[in-house]
Amino acid sequence: MELTFLGAAQEVTGSSYLLESDNAKLLIDFGMFQGKEEDWNYQPLDIKAKEVNALLLTHAHLDHSGRIPVLVKNGFRGPIFATPPTIELTKLLWEDTVKLMKEEKERLDRKRRRQDKPPVELLFDEDDINEASKLFVPLPWNQTERFKEFQFTFRPSGHILGASSIEVNAENIKLVFSGDLGPQDTVLEPPPYIFEYADYVVIESTYGDRQHKDIRETRAEFKNALSAAIRDRSKVLIPTFVVDRAQRIIYELYLLLTQEMPELATMPMFFDSPLGNKITAVYSSYPEYLLPHLAEFFQGMDQEKLGIQYIDTPEQSKKLNNLDHALIMAGSGMCTGGRILHHLKHGLWNPKNHLIFVGYQAAGTLGRSIVDGARNVKIMGEDIAVRAQIHTINGFSSHADAKDLLSWAKNFQPDTTFLITHGEPRPAKSLAVSLGNMGYHSVIPARRQSVTLRPRKERIAIPPPEAYTIGQKIDNFVAKYPHKRKLVERVLTALLESLEDSEA
Repeated sequence: MELTFLGAAQEVTGSSYLLESDNAKLLIDFGMFQGKEEDWNYQPLDIKAKEVNALLLTHAHLDHSGRIPVLVKNGFRGPIFATPPTIELTKLLWEDTVKLMKEEKERLDRKRRRQDKPPVELLFDEDDINEASKLFVPLPWNQTERFKEFQFTFRPSGHILGASSIEVNAENIKLVFSGDLGPQDTVLEPPPYIFEYADYVVIESTYGDRQHKDIRETRAEFKNALSAAIRDRSKVLIPTFVVDRAQRIIYELYLLLTQEMPELATMPMFFDSPLGNKITAVYSSYPEYLLPHLAEFFQGMDQEKLGIQYIDTPEQSKKLNNLDHALIMAGSGMCTGGRILHHLKHGLWNPKNHLIFVGYQAAGTLGRSIVDGARNVKIMGEDIAVRAQIHTINGFSSHADAKDLLSWAKNFQPDTTFLITHGEPRPAKSLAVSLGNMGYHSVIPARRQSVTLRPRKERIAIPPPEAYTIGQKIDNFVAKYPHKRKLVERVLTALLESLEDSEA
């Protein structure tokens, strides 16, 4: 059996793995590339979509689900297995993505017309979404399904509503795909399922080199930032992922208001996302996928005590720019698009304001630039000074930290092989070292690397990425920088001619 890493290899976006048996091809996730790899979304697919027999989706986030409509656009028609809430959330995110892409297309096309250039092509559209939506097959947690020679089961991963780790059995081999793992001590969803046996484990490493702050310390930091804004009557901007992180922050605000910080009621609060109300309604619809007390929160009247206002229309959103004192949550979580850009454009320059990051900021994103200390950034074509007070609070993350990852991994038998993905090189290597200290063998695959999977008694060592052929490295480089293809060809031609001359 062969496993090929199509994305999230030494990076944190574009999750996708192709599992091939003698008779079938199975995809696990097919996500969008974000940040510096965003252009990869528009490159030709690394696989023939029509040859893929089925797809297993770990969860709804776009870096795991976002290119499925592209796969369908290219001819995929197999079943897409996912938990019921994952299916609902994914459809909402796809619809919002098309809307945002169309808005960006209109803006870019106006500019391109003035430059006498052809219009921008959408990555996918409503027709592709509709076709993809027809392929969903709901599969609840802990229910085993068979498809051809593959047998698979979805288990709770503790990450977001309905998110799963997936165990797959075929050809006497058991694999576990961690998906995105949540912390061991979860707040909204049940904790990650504990596995005890697998031949191979594909494990994420987003925070493989660091630990989140203690939850008490995290909540204290959040409270202090809000207290300063209330005292100064300034504005708080919170870029939020609309799935799970927004709901988590709403819950944290509710806890502050009712337990420690009644003065929070004096600050107007807004969730500026047309998706916000819809996503929260999905949380209310699936109480069995939440911790019991959170099910009561989302289904009850407690949210009304918070007084948060859901913003829908662009006109309502623009009016928020006139407020000097307010808390505004808006997507996208990495500031790569969405309404948060408008709020940053109008508020990032003001030293009184507070910008609170509550989630991971991938390399190459606007959010990452600000976190890394940029003093000026470009937003919607305009240079904006970064003068607001910046807070990075990773303790609210729905991702496991290094300690959580190792706590989850240690339950596997000693001869398990870990394939480390979904992490930038440093955290991935750090996790590999930690797993090695625990006695496990691990490999950090590169994008497009294929691994032959064997039963334990037949297993051979998996070559590390540096053992790739030079041809694979050239292919990866050209895929990442297609505009340099001709340069690469010229250099290789000159090198070959030089070698031929030396042989002569």
